[in-house]
Amino acid sequence: MYSSEYKMYIKKLKIRKLLVIITQILILAILLFLWEYLSINEVINSFIYSSPSRVFTTIINLANDNNLFNHIWITVYETFVSFSLATLLGTLMAIILWYSKFLYKVLEPYLTVLNSLPKVALGPIIIILCGANMKSIIIMALLISLIITITSVYSGFVNTDKNKIKLLKSFNASKWQMLRYLIIPSNYHVIISSLKINVGMSLVGVIMGEFLVSKEGIGYLINYGSEVFNLNLVFAGIIILLIVSYLMYLMVLYIEKVLIKNN
Repeated sequence: MYSSEYKMYIKKLKIRKLLVIITQILILAILLFLWEYLSINEVINSFIYSSPSRVFTTIINLANDNNLFNHIWITVYETFVSFSLATLLGTLMAIILWYSKFLYKVLEPYLTVLNSLPKVALGPIIIILCGANMKSIIIMALLISLIITITSVYSGFVNTDKNKIKLLKSFNASKWQMLRYLIIPSNYHVIISSLKINVGMSLVGVIMGEFLVSKEGIGYLINYGSEVFNLNLVFAGIIILLIVSYLMYLMVLYIEKVLIKNN
């Protein structure tokens, strides 16, 4: 049985969480109301800034034309593939660099330069090599998040508690055993942090790629809307993108809870 103090503490936590959610919803509702009010009363130019009602109508029209979910699916698929590849390859590369300090010293300047290089500059080269297709978009998004994953996960590995490493060494543990039983378990929070970053970075890369080559996807909707001066479509694309980004962030939070629960 739990004590009354513990039950009171849990109750306060639930109330606080509920208040946070209510406040978040209220802020969103107020912003939407102000946007609609200013647009209706012509305080802002509704042609340029659109309005929530116009954006909602545009989204409904896209759904009725059977275009909405196809565009969302294309962007989600591209983001998921690039996100998964960046996480797996980045973590694997971090493990290899942790195993070999010599290799890390050799590759460190290249990783630094590639990380600072605006990946959009590589867009034309990627398109020439891979063609104007989905593959180019995935590769562009992968390049954006891969280097960040490698550097962040590797940094977590090398900053693992030195005393614990010495303890395992005193028992003649191999590097594989140290990696399996200490390094990776001690850095779940680092890996989760890289997942949270990768979701946003992969989505940025996908949208950039869709701006350049795609005829489908949320990025294409935004780019097409700007080309034909359909600002309702632009804002609709941005709103959809925000919702997709939030849902993918919730997915990462779920993965985090599963990892914490199992460890």
